[in-house]
Amino acid sequence: MEDLSKYIEHTLLKQNAYQADFLKLFDEAKKNHFLGVCVNPAYVKLAKENLAKTDVKVVTVVGFPLGANLPEVKAFEAQKAIKDGADEIDMVINVSNIKNKDWDNVLDDIETVKKACGNTPLKVILETDLLTSDEIEKACILCIEGKADFVKTSTGFVKDGIGATAENVALMAKIVKPYGLKVKASGGIRDRQKALNLIEAGADRLGTSSGVQIISEE
Repeated sequence: MEDLSKYIEHTLLKQNAYQADFLKLFDEAKKNHFLGVCVNPAYVKLAKENLAKTDVKVVTVVGFPLGANLPEVKAFEAQKAIKDGADEIDMVINVSNIKNKDWDNVLDDIETVKKACGNTPLKVILETDLLTSDEIEKACILCIEGKADFVKTSTGFVKDGIGATAENVALMAKIVKPYGLKVKASGGIRDRQKALNLIEAGADRLGTSSGVQIISEE
């Protein structure tokens, strides 16, 4: 695929990353014309400064990685990140609320953060490794109702998690795309073939720390 780089959000969310690691991430994103970088909120300003005068988007995460923060806390995180220069927000859904079938609070969580985001695109991370197919479907429906812009598979922080699968991406795409939402696949995307399989299944974005390797493969 000729424009595979334009699907990739080059990602660094490790808690022990050095500043040099971030500077390398930004340089790689510029050199390889990636669509964006994804970093934790504390590094949004640094990303924005280093990616000024480029078309590389700055993406950050809120409620990360557990999703168990209160909605108003996630909303504050989102507002601060946008003020610091974030172009897009990826929020983690409250998985416990899904497991408890507490649908009103799941929806309130999404709506509260989306209101804080305004016109800034919001992606909702479902953490598909922890959900059944029925729960994924219900979560997608609530993302539609909550006016999210994307549904996203994974944080990549679930122990022994698989991350994005073509099956889950296809399920999510089938539900949300008729309503104008898009799908971001993330977690465990380390080679070109998997990236292509996920795109074929319906992914509009790929969150990966292996972007350079993926696009350099024959």
